[in-house]
Amino acid sequence: MCGIVGAVSTRNIVPILVQGLQRLEYRGYDSCGVAVHAASLDASRNGTPQGGLQRARSTARVAELLEQVTAEHLDGATGIAHTRWATHGAPAMHNAHPHFSHGTGDAASQPGRVALVHNGIIENHEELRAALQARGYVFVSQTDTEVIAHLVDSLYQGDLFEAVQAAVAQLHGAYAIAVIHKDEPHRVVGARAGSPLILGVGKDGSEHFLASDAMALAGVTDQIVYLEEGDLVDLQLGRYWIVAQGAATRQALTPAERPVRTVLAHSGAAELGPYRHYMQKEIFEQPRAIADTLEGVEGIVPELFDGAGLHGEPGAAAWRVFKEIDNVLILACGTSYYSGCTAKYWLEDIAGIPTQVEVASEYRYRTSVPNPRTLVVTISQSGETADTLAALRHAQSLGMQHTLTICNVATSAMVRECKLAYITRAGVEIGVASTKAFTTQLAGLFLLTLALAQSKGRLTEAQEAEHLKAMRHLPIALQAVLALEPQLISWAEDFARMENALFLGRGLHYPIALEGALKLKEISYIHAEAYPAGELKHGPLALVTSSMPVVTVAPNDALLEKLKSNMQEVRARAGVLYVLADADTHIESAEGLHVIRMPEHYGALSPLLHVVPLQLLAYHTACARGTDVDKPRNLAKSVTVE
Repeated sequence: MCGIVGAVSTRNIVPILVQGLQRLEYRGYDSCGVAVHAASLDASRNGTPQGGLQRARSTARVAELLEQVTAEHLDGATGIAHTRWATHGAPAMHNAHPHFSHGTGDAASQPGRVALVHNGIIENHEELRAALQARGYVFVSQTDTEVIAHLVDSLYQGDLFEAVQAAVAQLHGAYAIAVIHKDEPHRVVGARAGSPLILGVGKDGSEHFLASDAMALAGVTDQIVYLEEGDLVDLQLGRYWIVAQGAATRQALTPAERPVRTVLAHSGAAELGPYRHYMQKEIFEQPRAIADTLEGVEGIVPELFDGAGLHGEPGAAAWRVFKEIDNVLILACGTSYYSGCTAKYWLEDIAGIPTQVEVASEYRYRTSVPNPRTLVVTISQSGETADTLAALRHAQSLGMQHTLTICNVATSAMVRECKLAYITRAGVEIGVASTKAFTTQLAGLFLLTLALAQSKGRLTEAQEAEHLKAMRHLPIALQAVLALEPQLISWAEDFARMENALFLGRGLHYPIALEGALKLKEISYIHAEAYPAGELKHGPLALVTSSMPVVTVAPNDALLEKLKSNMQEVRARAGVLYVLADADTHIESAEGLHVIRMPEHYGALSPLLHVVPLQLLAYHTACARGTDVDKPRNLAKSVTVE
């Protein structure tokens, strides 16, 4: 979602700010901007500050913003930058960040006194806006962010940190902010609550940075401080100061201690290479991503879930928790939710553990029945998904303290807040539509299933060895599936002319049908729905015509014959079927029946193979329709607001 970069330095920081925005493009955005203190370079060179705050904004891509700042010679040693994903107000120039505050009675065209960027949503913005308007502040945007800028301005009495501290005390909602003031050319103040923000310590200690995640600072610094909930941070030349939530004044306190970690956020991971889009690259990286995720897995042991020793003695906590729990609650959103739905079948079939899967954004808004013997499992690519974090905290507030996350980012809030963790190794995922993160989540969830089955005495050594052998073969099996791409391109040519599609699956593969439908609608903008195939006659069959393609996931499992009957229901209504069939299903191509043969049947792990053709189908359909594959409209990669 929205991205923040900020810096205090003695050099021109604009190239670093813009480069940071480029590395945050994967989060999704519809406008971008940068603001600098024009006096900061003069002050650092000769102590004679001149000028004030200047900014450039764009509703195009960051590349266009770079052209703009270059043409306008926008330079400064102190600055903030932002990519915005619209919530309050349309994606228009006047709503783009950074926002200026001009003081009471000032015209919006005059140089600003405060510049501010913001991730999150301020829930009491209307109340604050009304109070500020009554004091004479003029608003030029529809955003909740401009409210914060004016609020800081109204509270400023010569110290930016104190003004920000007083302002955030009045905010209700989620935020990560970075603020600069025209009277303080070498200072950036940041704060976070409910939205991630990190501090980057410069290589020689003379410059410091703020960012939404470490990727923005790749190549600039690898010394990262993860700000905690409620932290405020004061960046100045050669020093920084962090104050924890609830502190009265900065002067009366010693700094809050936050460890500096070495984080290698490789910018090279974001290189496109020979691929047309990041999504295509990431689809083809899945054999490697699965191999990396399974690296070092020699047996099913509790140490796999201790988060690489993040929370104490390796393995001890996991083994104790697995012995104590008697059911599982999975909390996730979007694609991660579908991985949880798949895991429910594994957990109940292989481990014999009752499992409930909840949409995280809904879970905390209903009355539920807590069980302290529940293992609460959160799933998130970024580990910063706001709805999932809130659902986790709600579950903990109900007395469910056994928590585990399946996550792709070892330094994320989700990992820090859960007692146990399995860190997938998908690597950086740039495309908004998740692909390799999904399959590595499935791999982690299958390992969790085996570990729980082992702890409950439901997994023999022979069964464990058989499952691990199948998992180690996954990278090779995935390579064979990727070789089906030419056939899926042919299917995509048909789908590109359609506006609707149905996806069918049964049992373990129903969540895979859901994920396939999600991928198609996310990036091609074709309306797609997924159903358990047995539900066709209970309503969806009314939609089936020759212009409604029906994608069917058809593995050779216990439900195959039932699925074949459902397929006949489609054909009898002149529906056109596109079937992903295992080789031994005896489903043959015919008029209105298009079949792609999967290389092999893969038993319980079949979902990891069957989802890949659905990813390729969505990708090539989107290419044929000419959509922005990696940055689909209205969507963001990392959803850090509710």
